[in-house]
Amino acid sequence: MNIESYIAHLASLTTAQRHRYIEAETLPANIGCLLDEAAAEAGDRDAWNFFEGEGALSYRDLQRAVNRTANALRQWGVGKGTHVAAMLPNIPLMPTIWLALARLGAVMVPVNIRYTSRELQYVIDDAQVEFLVVHADHAAMLDPAAAGAKVMGLDPSRIALVGAQEGARYQSFERLVHGQSENLTVGYEVTHDDLLNIQYTSGTTGFPKGCMLTQGYWLTNGKVNGMRDGKRYERVLAPTPFFYLDPQWLLLVTFYHRGTLFVANRQSASRFAQWLRTYRINFCLFPEAAYKQPAHENDGDTALARANVYGIRKEIHADLRRRFNAPAMEAFGMTEVGPCLYVPLDQLDMVGSGSCGIPAPLRECRVVDEHGQDVPTGEIGELVVRGRGLMLGYYRKPDANRDAYFGEWFRTGDLFRKDEKGFHYIVGRIKDMVRRSSENIAAREVEAVLRGLPEVLEAAIVAVPDEVRGEEVKAYIVLQEELRETRVPMEHIFAYCDANLASFKVPRYVEFVDDLPKTPSGKIAKGQLLAGKTDLRLGAYDRVESRWNVAVGECE
Repeated sequence: MNIESYIAHLASLTTAQRHRYIEAETLPANIGCLLDEAAAEAGDRDAWNFFEGEGALSYRDLQRAVNRTANALRQWGVGKGTHVAAMLPNIPLMPTIWLALARLGAVMVPVNIRYTSRELQYVIDDAQVEFLVVHADHAAMLDPAAAGAKVMGLDPSRIALVGAQEGARYQSFERLVHGQSENLTVGYEVTHDDLLNIQYTSGTTGFPKGCMLTQGYWLTNGKVNGMRDGKRYERVLAPTPFFYLDPQWLLLVTFYHRGTLFVANRQSASRFAQWLRTYRINFCLFPEAAYKQPAHENDGDTALARANVYGIRKEIHADLRRRFNAPAMEAFGMTEVGPCLYVPLDQLDMVGSGSCGIPAPLRECRVVDEHGQDVPTGEIGELVVRGRGLMLGYYRKPDANRDAYFGEWFRTGDLFRKDEKGFHYIVGRIKDMVRRSSENIAAREVEAVLRGLPEVLEAAIVAVPDEVRGEEVKAYIVLQEELRETRVPMEHIFAYCDANLASFKVPRYVEFVDDLPKTPSGKIAKGQLLAGKTDLRLGAYDRVESRWNVAVGECE
């Protein structure tokens, strides 16, 4: 049946029936087959629209571009299982290379364009990269080695530049693709079990780890995210770069729906609502930062069928839905497991509850203790997950793989509780806690409260060693830009915390900073924040002593 009839059938089912239907279905043989099916059914429809750059491309033209690129890669020496790193901004060539590698059964290693040479070298070594594609804007980070010498461990003939000027040190990738045939015969089978990505996680502590994601992982991810609500998504928004996880699965959601993916150059909280209106977006991942922008009279002029929200403050959930006319519901996922939990659209009683929802199709979830045993309903434990289409493991990280599983159950590292209806609530990270006296304090909770202050842009909670209570709570706060010179009265911050947190959770120490260090995917890098600091009290306001702590020799 065509996509309209298929969605209409899914919409007629209950949530449980829809789960069973999706779980019983056969997925396309590989991602190349999914693209071919979409091109056969919707060849003249736009597959994507890079609306801030190169514009739109139809499914049929995308199919041809992918085949030309696959032929170029194969002529370059790429075959099944070859590891190819790509360090490109949000231009169409980035997902085109990904799809071409999928055709060949090769492996993509996406690289963040904000990486330094050191970080790029780490990924090349760790992922055992054999070929490298880099945008010419970032070519300076490649060592200007003598002719014939290896560059970052790679022969120069295995490095190609995108957008290179004539006479560039390395060959032009566009020239590799130019003149290649639009017809492609692979000559071997590419299956669900073939590795497609070594996708690096954020690495909030230590070095990033490469998640091994198969074709089956991606096909499952796109199917589950795209079909579990039984809604039609003709226009999907991808505002973050393709070296991140989300745009990749959002592209596959779009393929399943024979729709169009609207791609921005980069995320923008100030322009997000305008994008929703202008492009009549049906599905998006809604950032809380967009809600914190000044209200516009046309905010509610949207065509959203669903908006996923992740970890937003439950107090704003209902108002976000109202203001943007958005069927916004919580969800929870991670690189290692893909889609995990979600709140179905018809569960309106869960709006503002703070719940991440129920297990998605093809997922089983449990809340367990430190030994992997189920905890009673309502009690806090670690969320563990199993199901079809999870990552294969961390690439070349046997110790991390050993610690990441209880048998066949993946350990998320997140603390959850489950209620009597089967809905799950995230409490915090196992290692992101402050233990004050006998109380465990989730950093995530205190950070969410602080972000609720209109004056606060960002916040990070860390533990400060304390001789009496074991640990005390410290908040690093980034104020809205216009307030950074004048600051905000400390009593205002503490009064707000007192009104929203149990007394033992209120930060004792507060330090204002201009920004917070981030991982490549935008998470707060607390290890970097604390690096080299021997006394976390210095530079902070002490609520108990009502004074600023300064180093010896400084003036208060």
